[in-house]
Amino acid sequence: MGMVRAAWFLLLLALLAAADARRQKGGETACDKGWECSGSRFCCNETITDYFKAYQFEELFAKRNNSLAHAAGFWDYKAFITAAALYEPRGFGTTGGREMSMKEVAAFLGHVGAKTSCGYSLADGGSLAWGLCYNHEMSPSQSYCDDSNELYRCAEGVEYYGRGALPVYWNYNYGIVGKGIKQDLLNHPELLEQNATLAFEAAIWRWMTPMKRKQPSAHDAFVGNWKPTKKDTLSKRYPGFGATMNILYGDAICGKGSIDNMNGIISHYQHYLDLMGVGAQHSGDNLDCADQVPFNPSSKSPDS
Repeated sequence: MGMVRAAWFLLLLALLAAADARRQKGGETACDKGWECSGSRFCCNETITDYFKAYQFEELFAKRNNSLAHAAGFWDYKAFITAAALYEPRGFGTTGGREMSMKEVAAFLGHVGAKTSCGYSLADGGSLAWGLCYNHEMSPSQSYCDDSNELYRCAEGVEYYGRGALPVYWNYNYGIVGKGIKQDLLNHPELLEQNATLAFEAAIWRWMTPMKRKQPSAHDAFVGNWKPTKKDTLSKRYPGFGATMNILYGDAICGKGSIDNMNGIISHYQHYLDLMGVGAQHSGDNLDCADQVPFNPSSKSPDS
């Protein structure tokens, strides 16, 4: 009887080992890093808190709580990490080795810093120290309501001016992003200026999500998951930081030559690389989108 039990036990171990080998061969190995990252092969890599600490967040956004900042006291490291943890299992900040992961966080935050900055050349600390100065558009010139959109109709009395870490504009964009993060942003866009975690979550969702089929997300274009088609190469679209600007902003930034708005985003990215210890010299190829044909030409602005 004892020999039979031993044989069954050995058979069970063999079956478990074979199943584990199949999972690893198929790239299905999953790791558990607790609340921050679990149930994904990406969680087997370092997570964001392993290489990006609270003091570094403070260095990147040194003036965000200055008395002159318009959103002082709103943004913090905890809100960013809490939001990022939702996307680390999908590869945000956990793709590739440490350098690629750090570069992606710097790239994402470079966009955030540039889009929420109130810095200027003579500002205290320099123009690059004032990211996360805003959490919403100041003195909007319009309500950003597109009445022609039947899928995401404007709510009565609601204005869809820019809000968040990567500012969202227009009713249809609030509808799309809200659906993505499971929040009713169409009726309550103000959530993105009331809750910093939601504001970061919406921005990371945008970074991780393609806007159209057969187009890359900013994440995929940056980390090298995206393989350009012949049409892309003819349009001068290649993987790298430049493509992330094309995906996020289209013809508001790209295909216009070396303009200040584009260069400002690049400067934030490279500055953050320096502060995080990676170095601007490791910015990667295809840094700008000056000559890129936009993925999705649009008559509306600003960006998304």
